[in-house]
Amino acid sequence: MSELKRTLNLFDTIMIVSGSMIGSGIFIVSADMIRILGSPFWVLICWVISGVITLFAALSYGELAGMMPNAGGQFIYIKRAYGKLSSFVYGWTVFTVIQTGVIAAVAVAFAKFMGVFIPFFDEKNVLLNLSYFSISSTQVLGVASIFFLSYINSLGVNNGKIIQRIFTSTKLVALFGLICIGFFVGYKTGYWQSNIELPFRNSSSPSQAFNTSALLSALGIALVGSLFSSDAWNNVTFIAGEIKQPQKNIPLGLLIGVLIVSVLYILANVAYFMLLPALGNPNGLNVIEKGIEFAQNDRVGSACMFPVFGGLSEYLMALLIVISTFGCNNGLILSGARLFQSMANENLFFSSAAILNKHHVPSKALWLQAIWASVLCLSGSYGSLLDYCTFASLIFYIITISALFYLRKNEPHTPRPYKAFGYPIIPALYILMAGAICIDLLIFKPKNTFLGLGIMCVGVPVYYFFNKKKNV
Repeated sequence: MSELKRTLNLFDTIMIVSGSMIGSGIFIVSADMIRILGSPFWVLICWVISGVITLFAALSYGELAGMMPNAGGQFIYIKRAYGKLSSFVYGWTVFTVIQTGVIAAVAVAFAKFMGVFIPFFDEKNVLLNLSYFSISSTQVLGVASIFFLSYINSLGVNNGKIIQRIFTSTKLVALFGLICIGFFVGYKTGYWQSNIELPFRNSSSPSQAFNTSALLSALGIALVGSLFSSDAWNNVTFIAGEIKQPQKNIPLGLLIGVLIVSVLYILANVAYFMLLPALGNPNGLNVIEKGIEFAQNDRVGSACMFPVFGGLSEYLMALLIVISTFGCNNGLILSGARLFQSMANENLFFSSAAILNKHHVPSKALWLQAIWASVLCLSGSYGSLLDYCTFASLIFYIITISALFYLRKNEPHTPRPYKAFGYPIIPALYILMAGAICIDLLIFKPKNTFLGLGIMCVGVPVYYFFNKKKNV
């Protein structure tokens, strides 16, 4: 059997981190966040919190990546600390929903915005309509994009690397350009001053800035959008087996990639609030009257660019999102297959997923991932599944960072080329902050969070079922 080749450098590592993080979320979720909070100030606070939380996690993951510079990343870290059952439950959740669900959602977002240029790809264009099941042209294009990227990546990691470099560099430059335009044009509008002074909409009285309990619950709910937009940063750890000098490049790549994206996200939202009024009327006749709150189809990016580019804004933003989602999915597809390969090497996944092809790529793991992501894509259930697993994702981040404390105590002499910055304070702060968000979601979004927890728990009997079959 051939081995994984270490061909990815620090620049590639940064491109995978930042490219996997930036999809369509930054251009859309702020509309829902402003509807929840009513205050641009608190929306910006959400993006800052998401950036800080993600950075804290990245700084902590760097130590684990340096200790275990092998393919599989988070799966390997959890297994080392807590054993096969915990790592399988993580891998099960990633395969069933987290990784494949995100791939499906990003693929459909790509297809939707392609519809701006090719009207055939419209959600309303139903190609197959049965009693309880229908398939639209956007879903078909989404599946086609998944299979195309899986095929490209099956031909060698260099192909995926080239796509990642081109598309991630392009969208980083484009997002920076959007921010610059927003600042240049926006400072003349006067919207920033009026927006930033808007109070939290659940204020109990004009004299009271906000109701603390209501604010905290709303922040927890609104954070789902910004955290989802900031997720997938850890995907680079899955592909550690193909990164040069992983002990150095993974921690550094995590730090730089997360910092770049977090800063751009905050600045992008500042630009939004400089260009358009935050609050609006759902029946407004134009983008100004609708505001960010009721931007058409929640396309905040397009709405904010309208005052600058007029009718061209829809096409420009659609092009940016097409580039962004395509590059995002390439990073997700490239890295996700390595996790499932690692699971197969531990006899916790289909054995064929461990096999490398002549290009030193786990091609069967790639195709298994593509097939299930396509099923989710065609089912139309990926959106709900993602909501269910936001809670689950946070739980696994908490478990993984807890492993840092566990391994420090139980493996004190294991070489650590990089030690977590700010240990034990920063890892502990992450656990407290992520834990608080989980509690908030359990209280105020119980349906989705408990369903997410249920998907995780199903992994336990599946684990014992597979082990029983192996022992027969």
